[in-house]
Amino acid sequence: MMLLGYARVSTTDQDLTLQTEALSKAGCTKIFTDKLSGTKTNRPGLSEALDYARQGDTLVVWKLDRLGRSMKGLVDLANDLEQRQLHLVSLTDGIDTKTPAGRFFFNIMAALAVMERELMLERTRAGLESAKRAGRIGGRRTVMTDAKKDTALKLLEAKTPPREVAQRIGVSVATLYRHLPRSSINSDL
Repeated sequence: MMLLGYARVSTTDQDLTLQTEALSKAGCTKIFTDKLSGTKTNRPGLSEALDYARQGDTLVVWKLDRLGRSMKGLVDLANDLEQRQLHLVSLTDGIDTKTPAGRFFFNIMAALAVMERELMLERTRAGLESAKRAGRIGGRRTVMTDAKKDTALKLLEAKTPPREVAQRIGVSVATLYRHLPRSSINSDL
């Protein structure tokens, strides 16, 4: 029986070190990794780990949410592991499916992980809706203030070339074109 580790982070700029060190310390002889969202169904590292695993082996994860974001996905994975006669251990959640209590706890923790994710999404949507009602929108604030628009229009009326206007008010030519009507910008670049 082997301990096989699986580590996942959601984006390529995140670091796997915390997870891989914990998996090594837990005795995993081989560790498989993915750098992509848990909402993705095609996770090459997890697939490779499952293909590599033999009956009686144990898949070890740092935390249950590393395996997926949906209750259905986690339950399907648990069923797949059971059919293959593989075990699952989650280090931080204290889950070990070799025992009946571990299997029960896995299902409870999977449900809680999904609920936590859904509540987070609900709070995010509520916050965005509240901001929208308050007149705020997401994204970067524009660099093209009303004062800069007025200055740009005056300079353009005085036949100042758009490149020079953009440079004087501290914006790119593309920003200048995006914020001013075409009729006000002469074509002398």
